[in-house]
Amino acid sequence: MNLMEKEDLVKVKAEELETASPQEIIAWAVETFPNITFACSFGAEDVVLVDMLRKISTTADIFYLDTDFHFKETYETRDKLAEHYNIDFVRVSPKLTPEEQAKEHGDQLWLSDPNACCNIRKVEPLTRVLSNYEAWITGIRRDQAPTRANAKKVEYDYKFGLIKFNPIADWTTEDVWNYIRENEIIYNPLHDQNFPSIGCEYCTRAVMPGEDPRAGRWANSEKTECGLHK
Repeated sequence: MNLMEKEDLVKVKAEELETASPQEIIAWAVETFPNITFACSFGAEDVVLVDMLRKISTTADIFYLDTDFHFKETYETRDKLAEHYNIDFVRVSPKLTPEEQAKEHGDQLWLSDPNACCNIRKVEPLTRVLSNYEAWITGIRRDQAPTRANAKKVEYDYKFGLIKFNPIADWTTEDVWNYIRENEIIYNPLHDQNFPSIGCEYCTRAVMPGEDPRAGRWANSEKTECGLHK
């Protein structure tokens, strides 16, 4: 399928699947693109999608970007999910170890240049792993941030060159937590400690009452996205 054919398909399916359930979207995605993967960050949205995807397909790859800087609770959530669903999560690592990064770019790059840190530890590894697939699934939602407000359920991801599915793009935070509670899904305990959005340990803080849910991400800079999504 060439680029024009993919663009035409995406345009048709984005409209057709806008009112479809997340499960229907995932089922169509997996059937249509056997070489598909799911990017899991082990946040609330992504544990919902792990549950949905595993009930539809036991063979689709699920990967995570191991920045080496995750909270211990995130790694513990990964391990609990792996055991519960019998999943071998694909670990994708940066080319540089934390020590090599510090030697080349200075200590605490996340403070001096957070964009560079995200590029090294997230964007480059993601670009590398997605080059092996023809489609990917993400847990982004439209109400998470202004940069995500126009996300379609099905898109062509020009940044990474493949088709992108956002099955819960129109869900609210309440929708996510209703699914977690109703299905007794394992989730990161940091969510119970005022961390609605969880990234790397050095760049994420708890959110105070009345703050934007993503206010805890890169709180000391103007940065709002890690560069994985447009």
